[in-house]
Amino acid sequence: MGMRCLLVCGVSIALPLFVGADVCKEIGMQNETPSVGQPFAFNCTFPPITFGKVNVLWYKNSRKIPVSQNVHSRIHQDHTWILFLPLAWEDSGIYKCVIEETDHCYRIHINLTVAKRSWCDNSGTSVSTLSDEYKQILHVGQDDSLMCHLHFPKSCVLDSIKWYKVKKKFLLTAWECVACDSNAISCGCDFLAERVGNGGRIPKIIYPKNNSIEVQLGSTLIVDCNITDTKENTNLRCWRVNNTLVDDYYSESKRVREGIEVPVSFQDHTFYTVNITFLEVKMEDYGLPFVCHAGVSAAYIILTLPAPDFQAYLIGGLTALTVVMLSLVGVYNVFKIDIVLWYRSTFHPNGTTEDGKLYDAYILYPKPQRDSQSHDVDTLVWKILPEVLERQCGYKLFIFGRDEFPGQAVASVIDENIKLCRRLMVIVVPESPSFSMLKNMSEEQIAVYNALIQDGMKVILIELEKIEDYAAMPESIQYIKQKHGAIQWSGGFAEQSQAATAKFWKKVRYHMPPKRYPHLPLLLGYKSGGC
Repeated sequence: MGMRCLLVCGVSIALPLFVGADVCKEIGMQNETPSVGQPFAFNCTFPPITFGKVNVLWYKNSRKIPVSQNVHSRIHQDHTWILFLPLAWEDSGIYKCVIEETDHCYRIHINLTVAKRSWCDNSGTSVSTLSDEYKQILHVGQDDSLMCHLHFPKSCVLDSIKWYKVKKKFLLTAWECVACDSNAISCGCDFLAERVGNGGRIPKIIYPKNNSIEVQLGSTLIVDCNITDTKENTNLRCWRVNNTLVDDYYSESKRVREGIEVPVSFQDHTFYTVNITFLEVKMEDYGLPFVCHAGVSAAYIILTLPAPDFQAYLIGGLTALTVVMLSLVGVYNVFKIDIVLWYRSTFHPNGTTEDGKLYDAYILYPKPQRDSQSHDVDTLVWKILPEVLERQCGYKLFIFGRDEFPGQAVASVIDENIKLCRRLMVIVVPESPSFSMLKNMSEEQIAVYNALIQDGMKVILIELEKIEDYAAMPESIQYIKQKHGAIQWSGGFAEQSQAATAKFWKKVRYHMPPKRYPHLPLLLGYKSGGC
């Protein structure tokens, strides 16, 4: 019972829709016999209904889809007109025009029969099928006129109308029309499928083409609008932005201005150029359509920021990185010693690491024969080195003759204690006799052997005086010079004049191991020199 009620209700609602869908009033049927290959148009009018606001749709035969309103289609609707540009054999058939008012609906049918072309040729085809509406008779001896019945919407452009005499196909002059015989006369024209602007053909904008332009921020830009137009047209040509003339839109800043129109005349048309100048492109200009108008024609440009050149950015970034790295390397090479010493004093690297060593450096020095030189060596080894490296910087040195226990054999003292040192500091003087003497010392042999062969100990070579030639030196000293270089002594031999911040002592401290623990008994009452 419920299902039956539901069906009755559905039918009662849908029935009026089906009934109302086909209640249009039939106006009548008209016959048209145009020629194949010719343009043809028919206007759907039903006065006074079509004088008001109505909706008009064209259909072919019994199709339910309206005729296209795309002006580029061969068959299309233009307001109340249906246009065939041109006619084809398959266009024959019944066409229906539906006029819809608020409360009423009307239908007009057209029986279109595409005939063989018989106008403006010399085929001799009879024109007896022509409708009486278009037949006109001229009487010999009387002045009269002919009307050319060419019906097309106002939006279409018809070139000048020409009159022809059938079979001969030549232009008729006025007096020939007066004296013509019973042969038929036809009229025709060149049909231009264009839309009108100011009564003539549409101007054509060659550039811009609704395109975008990449432009850098802050740069100057000039864009030309190139237009072709017929000579008789008086179309307005201008640039607009936001539906406002460019000169008015930028009236205050005058940053963007329209240039002077430059016409170039040709035989059948005129070429116009109207430019727009951006004195300085700003962010507000990007994405804004700048429209060139020429009558009813329009085309725009849009400014866009250039796409990022990732390759240039990459090359620039790598170049900048290389420059920075080279600069850092250069700065480090110049200030390397200061940087390392600052880092050690600030962060105390390896300050608590235990490596089993008791001394930071083993001091190896010669015994010169000359008293003055021997005095300098002794002063440096026994007084200045302990003053700066031990008292000021907190290092612990092993100096033979000072730190060994009495009664120990020399060889065992050297062998045992050099293994307990982190560095080997060798002091050299230029006199060869001292080195000939040093060559035979077991101390030098043991120290160099342990430092270079067994433990891989780092060696600090200090020249008491500038040594030009190491050829007379022992091979071990030559090897140390070649591998580690040498630090040349500078400064006096007074203990009071020595400071750990001097350039010579910075170099020595740089080659010394990082300070591992402070020697508090040695530092009491002494102000640190920055070690």
